[in-house]
Amino acid sequence: MEIDGDRARLDSILSGLGVAYELFPCDPALADTAQFCAAYGFALDESANTIVVVGKSEPRVYAACVVLAPHRLDVNRTVRNRLGSRKASFASADETRDLTGMAIGGVTPFGLPPDLPIWVDAAVMAQPRVVLGGGSRSWKVIASPSILLALPNVAVVEGLAGAAPPPGSD
Repeated sequence: MEIDGDRARLDSILSGLGVAYELFPCDPALADTAQFCAAYGFALDESANTIVVVGKSEPRVYAACVVLAPHRLDVNRTVRNRLGSRKASFASADETRDLTGMAIGGVTPFGLPPDLPIWVDAAVMAQPRVVLGGGSRSWKVIASPSILLALPNVAVVEGLAGAAPPPGSD
């Protein structure tokens, strides 16, 4: 069964990090953060999304960014500057899948290609626990944010994201 395979893959990656974690099964139809939090009783402030970004230089450069759900990734300044490109954007669903093997809504920082930088917004590290994608839309990972520091190519970045403005104020 796919779900069992997803869990086994995730367990094999996480068990080697030396940090306690919990795997939380979820309905794939509820994997998007707001729906997941509403359905399962988690706060948006403790949920973090992993977003793949691309610098539009040649060759294209990529990074994975981990930000709290209610925050907005600073693609036009912080991400672009860190990528060293004149333009940056969110990677498309196809680019994300090709690069990570994961679908949007289930992307996790665990098991990414070893040469892909992982940038974690400093606000994520201030949380007592975070809920992260589990590599598929069927699993979430709940852990102390310190689990992220056990990954290769991780940098904690101040100002990677900021609180999103209230709806309708853009």
